[in-house]
Amino acid sequence: PMGRFDGAMVAVIPLSALQPDLDDPALPSGSQAALTDGAGRVLTASEAGVFRLSGGDDLAGWVSRARAEGSAVFEARDARGERRDYAGAALAGGDLYALLSAPSQGLLSWARLNPIGTLLLPLGAWLTAFAAVMLLSERIFIRWLDYLERVAAIYARGRFSVRPLQAMNAPAEIRTMAKTLDEMAEAITVRDRELTDALAEKDALMREIHHRVKNNLQIISSLLSMQQRALTDAPAKAALGDTRQRIAALALIYRTLYQSTDIRHADAREFLNELVGQLIASEAGRGPVVISSVDADSLHVDPDKLAPLALWLVEAVTNAQKHAFALNGGELKVRFRVQGDTSVLEVEDNGPGAPAGAEVGVGRTLMSAFAKQLRGETEFVAAPGGGTIARMTFATPEALIPVDPSDKSSIGKGTGAVGSR
Repeated sequence: PMGRFDGAMVAVIPLSALQPDLDDPALPSGSQAALTDGAGRVLTASEAGVFRLSGGDDLAGWVSRARAEGSAVFEARDARGERRDYAGAALAGGDLYALLSAPSQGLLSWARLNPIGTLLLPLGAWLTAFAAVMLLSERIFIRWLDYLERVAAIYARGRFSVRPLQAMNAPAEIRTMAKTLDEMAEAITVRDRELTDALAEKDALMREIHHRVKNNLQIISSLLSMQQRALTDAPAKAALGDTRQRIAALALIYRTLYQSTDIRHADAREFLNELVGQLIASEAGRGPVVISSVDADSLHVDPDKLAPLALWLVEAVTNAQKHAFALNGGELKVRFRVQGDTSVLEVEDNGPGAPAGAEVGVGRTLMSAFAKQLRGETEFVAAPGGGTIARMTFATPEALIPVDPSDKSSIGKGTGAVGSR
């Protein structure tokens, strides 16, 4: 300080005092250590003979590798001919180097395993952690998600009685999802039950309405019957009789509906059989014997279409009873065929036939009107064996299915032949 020199102190450590500590348990058995300078000359060693190579080779070559790579590992024979592994690295800058040596054990030597372990141990640790995560995910989450997926698939098929009870032992997130599925299934079940109850109640109400309408029509028919018996004028009595027949046909519609399994539709085959039987029976005790037969395809028909169909049939049968069977009776044939987009209803009698130039009465006028309600038309043709055929051809009601599977094969053929079965 202030340009004044106070002196100097020098500390000297003899190289012989720099003995490495070989008691470290990390060192392999038989390890020796040395310090070398930058030229590879041994400055001090725990055992000098270990670091003198056989053949007079020196250790200078390893220093250049240590300088370039930071460390060097090699195998050589020492002065005694023993194969040893050497590993060295710079200790202080480029002036001092540490060199370790141990008996060689081939591929399993510590010098070779140490660099490999530097790479393999992290890789092994990563693979172990990955396997553990996958196993943990499989055990905790994936299998529970698969379980919930199976439950959801069952719900998609409409079975809501299954409950995800096993998921109660799952982690919290899975339990929450299972609880949500359970609540959803319960809500759907309750809603379906309420809808079913509402439909059942509506069905019961509709049946009650049909039953009451049928009863009211029967009351009207009974009143007309009483009035008919009180009349002395034959045309008036006949007119009331025709009206009673029409009202009875409508009452039969409502009776058929409330007695059927589906109150929205009635089977045409069953209805036509019962209506024809009712019409023939009503006149059985007041005239000659009439034999009737019905050959009909099965078809679900709603009340809107069934009413004009029934009233047309009432007029056709009534006309046959008045004009074809009034004197001698005969045979009445009713045929109903579904031919794809069109249907045909026929009433055939074996009477004398309509006289030429006969006037069109109220019955035929009504039959034409009823046919128009069904988008059809009425025609009267002579029967092959004598008599008359009243035929109504109309559009087949949409989206209605035959009840009898044997009738399905005939639908869509479009054949015009209407033969008896």
